[in-house]
Parts: sequence; C-alpha cells; structure tokens
Amino acid sequence: MKPPSNPYVLLAEDDRFLRRACETRLRQMGLTVATAVDGEQALRMIQEQAPAAILLDLLMPKITGIEVLRHLRAHQDTRDIPVLILTNSPRECDVEEIHRLGVSGYRVKAELSLQELGRCVAQLLAPKE
Repeated sequence: MKPPSNPYVLLAEDDRFLRRACETRLRQMGLTVATAVDGEQALRMIQEQAPAAILLDLLMPKITGIEVLRHLRAHQDTRDIPVLILTNSPRECDVEEIHRLGVSGYRVKAELSLQELGRCVAQLLAPKE
C-alpha cells in the first residue's frame, strides 16, 4: 500500500534516536516530514500547517501527547486529522482515553519495527473508501 504523493506528516517524539530513525523511514517513503520534540512545539506546528497525519508520542515534555490529542479533537480544523499514537506507556487509563478521543492507531514503540511503522503510516494516508 502506497501513500498519496508527498503528503506532510508531523512526527512528535522527544527521543532523538527514535525520532531520527522514524523520520528517515518516512522520508524514504516519499513523505514530507516535520518533527517536534515536545507537545508545545507540536501544537504550534499543527496550527501553522495542518498535517495529513500525526505520529504522536504520549510521554513528552511541556505538553503530553494526550493533552495534544485533546486539543486536536476539541477544534474543528484539527478534529479529523488521523493520529497514530506511538508510546511505551502501559497505563491502561491512557489507552482508554486515547481510544475515546478517536485515534487511528496505537503502537507500542518497543514492539514496532520501522517496516511496520511504514505500513501503519501508509494505511493512515490511504484514501478512504
């Protein structure tokens, strides 16, 4: 499954190594990728230009991923942006809330290969039938 040509994706991840690895994989897929190192920066970037999809870590500095997701879902302009949660947080209350807020997917980073990440993002960006 191939994503549409050159969509803009935001990757919000505070871990530098993981952020770079994911960014490289997404660029190899032909995507335009912007990165944010914390939730505050992610929200600023989303307000400047709405991405086709967001890859969002839950545990980030300044503003958590859940707070970013709440903000996205509360505003008409960002409500329908597909969000893939990437986290190592095992907290059941987090999982319940992100599903209640309507995410497109949830992956545990420790169990996610870069190839699988590519497949997940391609599915996020695939035209809906």
